[in-house]
Amino acid sequence: MNLEMGLFQQQTMKLMMTQELRQAISLLQYSTMELSEYLEEQALDNPLIDLMEAKEKEQPNLEMPVLWQDDHEEYHEKEEREYTSPFDRIPESANKLSDYVQEEIRLMPLSGQKEKLLNYLARNIGEDGYLKATFEEAAEAFSVTEEEYEEGVMLLQSLEPAGIGARSLKECLLIQLQRLEPRHKLAETLVEHYLEKLAERKWKDISKETLVSLEEIQEVYDFIQKLEPRPGANFGGEHPGHIVPDVFIEKRSGGEYMVILNDDGLPRIRLNKHYRHLLEGKSKDEASDYAMRKYKQLMWLLKSIDQRQQSLRSISEAILSYQQDFFEKGPSYLKPMTLRDVAEMAEVHESTVSRTTTNKYMQTPHGLFELKYFFTSKIENGSGEETSAFVIKSFIREMVEREDKKKPLSDQKMVDALKSEKGITISRRAVAKYRDELNILSSSKRKRYA
Repeated sequence: MNLEMGLFQQQTMKLMMTQELRQAISLLQYSTMELSEYLEEQALDNPLIDLMEAKEKEQPNLEMPVLWQDDHEEYHEKEEREYTSPFDRIPESANKLSDYVQEEIRLMPLSGQKEKLLNYLARNIGEDGYLKATFEEAAEAFSVTEEEYEEGVMLLQSLEPAGIGARSLKECLLIQLQRLEPRHKLAETLVEHYLEKLAERKWKDISKETLVSLEEIQEVYDFIQKLEPRPGANFGGEHPGHIVPDVFIEKRSGGEYMVILNDDGLPRIRLNKHYRHLLEGKSKDEASDYAMRKYKQLMWLLKSIDQRQQSLRSISEAILSYQQDFFEKGPSYLKPMTLRDVAEMAEVHESTVSRTTTNKYMQTPHGLFELKYFFTSKIENGSGEETSAFVIKSFIREMVEREDKKKPLSDQKMVDALKSEKGITISRRAVAKYRDELNILSSSKRKRYA
């Protein structure tokens, strides 16, 4: 083999993704709220972008289209609708658990050092109500012995709500059980020594070791379910997040369903008029060149937003058309649907469908659903017809709800029932997979003894 070294010229073709193309692809994946935040970031970087809050019309126009750019100056809405989320009425501020506990501490007759330690522990309670500060951390902050630390923890755990200041689930449950009147001694014993086996429903093992009947162990298990594993759950921390629909499906007076894009949260974009003279002038100085570059960025941004909205509309309309039975009759009529099915109807690439349906939600007459929810795998039943995985999950859930709890259905019995009752042939492994996705325990763990 003869290997030569030297300088050679070679022509190659490469597909390069420009920054503008990356921007357009990214906008497809943004939800309405994320897009609004992105526009605010762009306005900080581009002085030619002037953002204004969208103006509401008294009588919203529900006709197409949603977005438009007028004389290359303004992006505005031709479709607007009033949407008020019930979550908007949630107060911004809520009582924090640590503040509540510190208020209780102020009412306690404590010496200076104990009060400081207790307040320190209170500030180190997590949102779930558990104590995060270890003895080593407390000793570093205060000159306390381990005995003084444990005494402070006991005082903290005597406060409300019950279970506050616990350092483990076992300790949390025991604190709540020990406050009961009358005490439930069997529950305390099982939580103290057999909590893991109790959670794993290894009740027969517990019964052999404790000589307690399965019925009594089941009763304790049911009783423990009523306790609060997260004592801080009823206290607010940060303002609760909520989902804002990106698309609405509404029924018109004639019975026809239509797609409405939610643009209430998007600001209007227009060209900052203070820079107009730099664009209209004939001089080619540095300021004019800079203004022209930013103007082109603005135009590309408007084009990308318009393309995003058009893609979202066409894909939503394809979903509406394909899943007509779902919107008319309910979730149990969801049809099998793939990215390719929607891509062919919307006349776009499958990757565009995938990006456009990411992190976006659709408000329907039957509730709020993620757009990805409508894509389900196809399973052929015995007659050669196709059934969606969602429908099979619904059948499995129904069977579990009506089963004899003393003799719960095994996965194989579910397979047989689906074949005989619904004409659906699937494997036992598929049933186990769908059952796990529904958070349904196996038959041995669903069994009841009384």
